[in-house]
Amino acid sequence: MTPAAILALVLAPPAAALPAPAADRCLPGDAGFLAMRLRGSIEAEIRWQEPDLDCTGMSRPDGRGLRLRFAGRREGGELAVVFAAPELAMGASARGVPVNVTLLDETGQRIYGTQGDRLCVLDEVEQVALRDAGLPPQTYRVSARGFCTAPARALDGDGAVLLTRFDFAGLVTYREDETPAATGPAP
Repeated sequence: MTPAAILALVLAPPAAALPAPAADRCLPGDAGFLAMRLRGSIEAEIRWQEPDLDCTGMSRPDGRGLRLRFAGRREGGELAVVFAAPELAMGASARGVPVNVTLLDETGQRIYGTQGDRLCVLDEVEQVALRDAGLPPQTYRVSARGFCTAPARALDGDGAVLLTRFDFAGLVTYREDETPAATGPAP
């Protein structure tokens, strides 16, 4: 499969994710955002806010932790960023949480990944249950800040991108068969 075909598949929101209401693309009240500094093969200061930001969040496919996807436009195409935190349980807030980061760059036709959760960390992450009639059960506002200590490497060629810092707020909807964590950080 070509890098372009992979990007087309991965840039699309996950099929299992529930679509957000038209008025709220990430969080109720247009409160979703992503801010990050990228260095290397992509040099950019990203500051995306709704309505110019798409985001989705769900349980990871293996049922461990969560996965959040943020996407916005850059000159030449879309850039999507996926944060996956396998150690973060539903509803848990914590500090020092390892996170895997994947960048999907439509402009450069590249996928960059840290390929594991040992290179980036969520300094602080907070999950707050959202009780809105328009949202599915088990939906949480997730806000976090973090950084990476090494770059995400191109999976299909040369290049690397370092996220020197990132901050975001989005939402995650967990499966109905999952149960919230006890208070405190995930194991």
